[in-house]
Amino acid sequence: MTLIKSISGIRGTIGGAAGNGLTPLDVVKFTSAFGAWAVKKTGIRKILVGRDARLSGSMVNNLVIGTLQGLGIDVVDVGLSTTPTVEIAVPAEQAAGGIILTASHNPKQWNALKLLNHTGEFITDTDGTEVLDIAERSDFTYAGVDDLGTVTTDDSYLQKHINEILALPLVDAEAIAKANFTIVVDAVNSTGGIFVPALLKALGVKTVHPLYCEPTGHFPHNPEPLPENLTELSKQVLANQADLGIAVDPDVDRLCFVCENGKMFGEEYTLVAVADYVLQHTKGNTVSNLSSTRALRDVTQRAGGEYHAAAVGEVNVVTKMKEVNAVIGGEGNGGVIYPDSHYGRDALVGIALFLTHLAQYGHPVSVLRASYPSYFISKNKIELTAGMDIDALLLKVEEKYMAQPHSTIDGLKIEFDKQWVHLRKSNTEPIIRIYSEAETEDAANALAYQLIADIKGILGI
Repeated sequence: MTLIKSISGIRGTIGGAAGNGLTPLDVVKFTSAFGAWAVKKTGIRKILVGRDARLSGSMVNNLVIGTLQGLGIDVVDVGLSTTPTVEIAVPAEQAAGGIILTASHNPKQWNALKLLNHTGEFITDTDGTEVLDIAERSDFTYAGVDDLGTVTTDDSYLQKHINEILALPLVDAEAIAKANFTIVVDAVNSTGGIFVPALLKALGVKTVHPLYCEPTGHFPHNPEPLPENLTELSKQVLANQADLGIAVDPDVDRLCFVCENGKMFGEEYTLVAVADYVLQHTKGNTVSNLSSTRALRDVTQRAGGEYHAAAVGEVNVVTKMKEVNAVIGGEGNGGVIYPDSHYGRDALVGIALFLTHLAQYGHPVSVLRASYPSYFISKNKIELTAGMDIDALLLKVEEKYMAQPHSTIDGLKIEFDKQWVHLRKSNTEPIIRIYSEAETEDAANALAYQLIADIKGILGI
């Protein structure tokens, strides 16, 4: 059993002993801490709660809502929802914050409390540390019987989210409808099965073939939208002669596509394509994390903008986007952040912008993909001895490549013309993760192996 306490939330496997999994006692403890922090921070006694469709969702939802009531906090329960929908709902309801019950792409035995501030954005490192400290000290007091919080259910935010997307100036529902797309949707039997088809209908897409769109929580495959998990989607795109396949993760903040020929568009290129479209109509800067493809930089510079890199993690990307006034940003895992909507990864906004781009482009998805610079990312890791000073090791690697452009804002990233390698230490294991990118798979692997050899040389192994 596993329980991971991080600044952005509490994630763990269901069951086991308290403190070793996401047990009912842990749910109550950390919900209490967040509720107390949110009220102290804002003076508002209202919090939104939404969840994906995973099997433990109802149980965790009941515990979270009851705990917030016990703190004297009024709860708006938006029920089966998506992470971006809850992010939009929090400021709309003028709430102190929000809790999204989802373990994102993790398998069914996982769940999590994702924590939002009053603006509907993930809480910062400083705020997260304070929440964890409150939990550790049990620094919260429950309300008396006359001051218990109320519960209001609100299922209107599906339509409100769709309406907000339709109102975006760069979303052209008329062009999408005229394109007469046929689309297959894989929603991994979570809430994307509700929200994605509803959005497509609102955009004028008449032919939608649902695949795993029943929100039962019984994930038919690993829910992370990676190529090896989307083989059935690829088959269904071909079988239905579809123009496109769409896949989302259980909480609908990650997005990837399958081309009309059954081949993967590539999750790294979701943001690249959407950014390309946005930059054609809005001059400005872009941001992605250090481990995302260089193709976004290429597209940005081609459009006359500046590309900026952020540390890995959505909250870090958002912070950098605000700092450089980026018009589009996100992460290479299929996460699109469009500030004209809100500062959060949103697969629904990504779908609407991508379909508009595709409709206006007028060629098949595979042709659009071929129009972008092609890179390959290799992912490796090296296991080290427990207790080793990994920071000192990375410093020695940095010294070796001091003459190369490099960044230390998140581990160590070294650039070699159009190639790069990113070394990040794990927070939970004695491991260095090694991400490398080049124009071919062989070159990316060679770069990774070179750095692995450097590390072994430094260690004398």
